[in-house]
Amino acid sequence: MGIELAGTIKMLQGQRLEMQKELATLDKAIAVLSKLSGTNSSPSPTVTKRTMSAAARRKIAKAQKARWAKFRQAQGQKSKS
Repeated sequence: MGIELAGTIKMLQGQRLEMQKELATLDKAIAVLSKLSGTNSSPSPTVTKRTMSAAARRKIAKAQKARWAKFRQAQGQKSKS
């Protein structure tokens, strides 16, 4: 019984190795075909790029500078304490 079981395990491991090789081959083929068609394997919706006005960028930059100033002020107070 032990010999039969060991043989079965070896056979299953061999089949598993063959399947892994086949899967690797399929993965390579899918990658090549995806590159040729210029698409990913999963379809993605068309995304339009949104641009931001100069005024909006200035507003965001001003707010970020204010956050950093507040942070630096808090750090300065910690070091004095």
